[in-house]
Amino acid sequence: MIRIHHEGFKILLQFLIGLGLINALVIWLSDIAWLENAVLIISLIIYLLVLQFFRNPKRYTPQTENVVIAPADGKIVAIEEIEEPEYFKKKMLQISVFMSPLNVHVNRYPISGSVKYAQYHAGAYLVAWHPKSSTLNERTAIVVESPAGVEVMYKQIAGALARRIISYAKPGTKVVQGTDCGFIRFGSRVDIVLPLDANILVKVGDKARGGEQILAELK
Repeated sequence: MIRIHHEGFKILLQFLIGLGLINALVIWLSDIAWLENAVLIISLIIYLLVLQFFRNPKRYTPQTENVVIAPADGKIVAIEEIEEPEYFKKKMLQISVFMSPLNVHVNRYPISGSVKYAQYHAGAYLVAWHPKSSTLNERTAIVVESPAGVEVMYKQIAGALARRIISYAKPGTKVVQGTDCGFIRFGSRVDIVLPLDANILVKVGDKARGGEQILAELK
């Protein structure tokens, strides 16, 4: 049984009604059997693609302190030292996960703790793997402070197809590692910004598994 994320309920209903109306119209206006069958098959393929995009598989987060869990499914496209200009204003480590339209698009909190900062930024829609998408694209920036006092930022970044970033994080709230922190529709990227002394456990090219895979250990 496929679990569907609640962010998809309205869109799936809209697609179901829209595709149903298109098929009804084709049947009403046409007596050509092959055309009716072709439209039906194309409609089913489109609906299944949208359905799989909103799937929400159950994940089992490791119960380990001082580790950072992947906030999203996708491919690790960058691990680099950056000058973080928005919150930390100093050199940090950044891990970037690119989410294709075929990936699960549920986003999950990388650590447990308290939300210290949450900010939305309007911006461009460069392809999500572009190096400047982290600072130029539409995005959110969220900072969570762990019980040990270590702050970790994650950024939800829109891509060329993504036009809707959803974030549940609110400053001052307590959050649990591995639980839903938001959703991005139709291809995007999530960056995780860590202290320089974090021990990175993945490499560029690895496939991340949101809510389960350990990306790094915190000192």
